[in-house]
Parts: sequence; structure tokens; C-alpha cells
Amino acid sequence: MSAWRPLTTNDAATAPLETFGGPAFEVTRAAPAGAPPPTALVFASPHSGGIYPEDMIAAARLPVETLRASEDAFVDRIIDGAPALGASMIRARFARAYVDLNREPWELDPAMYAEALPDYAHGRSARVAAGLGTIPRIASEGRPIYARKLTFAEASARVELTHRPYHDALDRQLAAARAAHGAAILIDWHSMPAAAARGQRTRNGGPCDIVLGDRFGAACSPKLTGLVERELEALGYRVVRNAPYAGGYTTEHYGRPARRTHALQIEINRALYMNETTREPTEGLARLTADAETLTRALTGMDLAELK
Repeated sequence: MSAWRPLTTNDAATAPLETFGGPAFEVTRAAPAGAPPPTALVFASPHSGGIYPEDMIAAARLPVETLRASEDAFVDRIIDGAPALGASMIRARFARAYVDLNREPWELDPAMYAEALPDYAHGRSARVAAGLGTIPRIASEGRPIYARKLTFAEASARVELTHRPYHDALDRQLAAARAAHGAAILIDWHSMPAAAARGQRTRNGGPCDIVLGDRFGAACSPKLTGLVERELEALGYRVVRNAPYAGGYTTEHYGRPARRTHALQIEINRALYMNETTREPTEGLARLTADAETLTRALTGMDLAELK
């Protein structure tokens, strides 16, 4: 029996895949299926998933509560109001520790597997060396996730069940935006540990609140980065660009300004909205959610002709 099957909907071509743990991702459109999107905006949250399938739990040496430290907790809630304002949204459901959707599909660490990997596997990247490939090797302060070596069949199933369909769906949302508006704007939303934020000082001193990653200008028009930076600073946030996060696979892969697709990664300091020890939201979550809506409104009003 197949591990996944298409969901039975009237929109089968763009539906999430039904897996052993439910849909691998969720797409919330700003318009009914089949209708053109009202804006060029597509929001993505690839690390907000919290599902840990049984096959992973059985192979892991770390408990789920420890693995949860790598989740972008509550980020999908922060941007939940975006579809009502005209932005399509896609969010992951499987945990980042299970498969990292912000990596190349076959960015695999050879040391993790019981057999040799196929030639198309990319095992020499900096992210693999750090233990943070498509199937992460480590979590939570560098501790190894697994008690045994995995098989390539296990890795391949995760890619086919989660990574491939997620990016197929994201690509369709961006194509629909380009078809309707002549350009697409992808905002890839993430969160960062407070410790990482403390290590990056802002122009006015103090730790940063938000990092904007545009691959040092390669992934989107400077007009887009500038608008987001100004809006966030006007809301009182301390913003830096590209350090320590310049944007991952999603920003790099989709950010093609010459092909009318602009991608920007937003990293939010978790201390702004949650207790990292208890993983409970704080009062800051409501403020960030409201401010994300303010930013979304500013983006929907952007003149796409300026994105050169």
C-alpha cells in the first residue's frame, strides 16, 4: 500500500498529500481554488510543523520534547491572518527535525546512512557538515538525534512524502501569483533562538529583533528589503540584514528577480513572543501577530513595477 495518496478534493492537482500522519503541509489561499490570487504575496512557514512520525521516534535517541527546540514555534500563528489580507500561505506540518524543507531535497550526510548514497545526493555542503542537512543529524545544542544509522530508503520516503510535495505546492502558488500580477513575492518566515539574536548587534546597539535575509541582494529587489526594513523599524523592531542568516534553500532557490520572483527570509527573535524554556507563548505573540498584519498590508500596497 502506498505511503501517501492524493486527498479527495475538488482541487486535487494542488491538494496536500495525505500521509500516515495527515497532510504533509497546509495551503491557505487568499481566494477560492481556481480563482486568481488577489495579490502577488505568498507567505511560507517551513519549520512550524510539530508532527514527529513513529518511524522517527523509534529510531531517535532524543525525546520529542528535546527535538522541539528546533521548531519555529508559533510562527504560523504570527502570520495566520495573511490570507484574509490577500497573501497565500503554506505551512509545514511535519517537524523540521524529521525533514528540513529549507534545504535542497537530497542534502544528506553520508555518515548517517547504513549504505552508500546515490550519486545525486549532495553530501558536502556546509549545512551537512554542521549536521543540519535535509534529514538533520543533530538537534538541541548539537546532540545526535538518532540511535542508529538510517537507510537511504527512509530518507527517500521523507523527501517524497514531505519535501517534494511542499515545494511543488509552493512553486504552484508562486506561478499563480506571477500569472495574475506579473511578479511573485515570497516571504519565508522563521524564528531564531534568543542566543543567536544576542550575538548580532544592531546599528543602534543591542541585540537584533529581526534578521532580513535576501542573499545579500541576490534574492529580491532592494526595494522589497528596504520596504520591509522600514516598516519593521517603524513598528519599533531592531532589524539587521543577512547576519547571521542570509536566507536558506527557499530564498536562494526561488529568489530570481530576473524571472519575476522575489524572495525574502524573515527571522524573528523567539524572546519577543515565547518562553524558550517552557515553550509557552508570552504577551508578545499578540503584538507580533498584529504587526505582521501591518507589514502584510504595506506589502500588498507595494507597486510591483518598482521591483526591478
